Amino acid sequence: MAIAAKIVVKDNDILGALRGFFEDVLKIGDIKAILVPQLLPMRNMVMPTLVTDPDCLTGVDPLAPAFPMNAANIVSRLTRKPMGAKIAAVMRPCEIRAFVELVKLNQGRTDDVILIAIDCLGAFQNRDYFQYAGENMTESSIRFYQNTLSGKTAGMEGGDLSPACKACEYPVDANADIQIGLLGVEVDDYLLVQSQTDDGTNILNQLNLPEVAEPATRQDAIRSLIDRRMNYRDDMFNKTRQATDSVEKMTAYFASCVNCYNCRVACPVCYCKECVFVTDVFNHDPAQYLRWASRKGIIKMPTDTAFYHITRMAHMSTACVGCGQCSNACPNDIPVMELFRTIAQDTQKAFDYEAGRSIEDDPPLSVFREDEFAEVVGI
Repeated sequence: MAIAAKIVVKDNDILGALRGFFEDVLKIGDIKAILVPQLLPMRNMVMPTLVTDPDCLTGVDPLAPAFPMNAANIVSRLTRKPMGAKIAAVMRPCEIRAFVELVKLNQGRTDDVILIAIDCLGAFQNRDYFQYAGENMTESSIRFYQNTLSGKTAGMEGGDLSPACKACEYPVDANADIQIGLLGVEVDDYLLVQSQTDDGTNILNQLNLPEVAEPATRQDAIRSLIDRRMNYRDDMFNKTRQATDSVEKMTAYFASCVNCYNCRVACPVCYCKECVFVTDVFNHDPAQYLRWASRKGIIKMPTDTAFYHITRMAHMSTACVGCGQCSNACPNDIPVMELFRTIAQDTQKAFDYEAGRSIEDDPPLSVFREDEFAEVVGI
């Protein structure tokens, strides 16, 4: 049976309340480690950390608007083989949805992990986060969630939340074992914590938290945020389609690509151990470049950039969760996410599929449906 309880917040210290909750989770006998975002002592950045000692949770900061990487890859690495122990993982909704896709691709397992999600208020791209946070990153996290939950903009000169976050319609995750609620909750008094699976209920039963009813305002707050993000998303889709609706426009869209492949490395669901683009297939003979240049008098170097992205779109559009790490990793600020998310929306709609929606959904192209695309095959 699902449980709704509260994590008591004292002295308006939400991060302290979360730290205490994670310490209690880590003290449960079945849980040997917890993966949680923490402020690194050696550098002002919030990164995933794997913690086995509760005393080492002093820098917990899952509310920081920092998203340097999608942790689905890390959880995949930790769970793809039995580890002989169970861990908890504190993740954003897009990270959990990416992990769901990796599990379906046999790149991870759910047996040994408890997934904990927190209502996602969004994040900045890396360079904007450093500018926003300054030297006091803990204070900046507090300022961020207080402003966001009160309806104000995140507020910084010359920056904004990443487009991926502004276009994300999944601020709350349905696949987490435990969901920690901020939206529609009086967070100065408590945080809502709800179990969504039997494993989550088992964890909360052991913590003996005071039970509480879900606030009447919560669903309205979630719906309002989703509506606002979907409006931004649909406008983004329209602008991106107009900017890429021909080969010429697509070539211009990727004109500043340098084939660094950062977007491929940063993508949580681009899992191939060997990529065709880092083999000799595209190591062309020197004379070939001269022949291509001779045809038109000029060619853009490096070549194959648009072809690389189109190939990746064909490969990944069924599994894209729109986390935005591709754009975050691009050194030349190409709006990779906008195009991938647009194409993914169309591809997944065609297959009646949503990446990360359910671990029970078979990925497109992995099953045969006789009545699929009758208008195309003519049967």
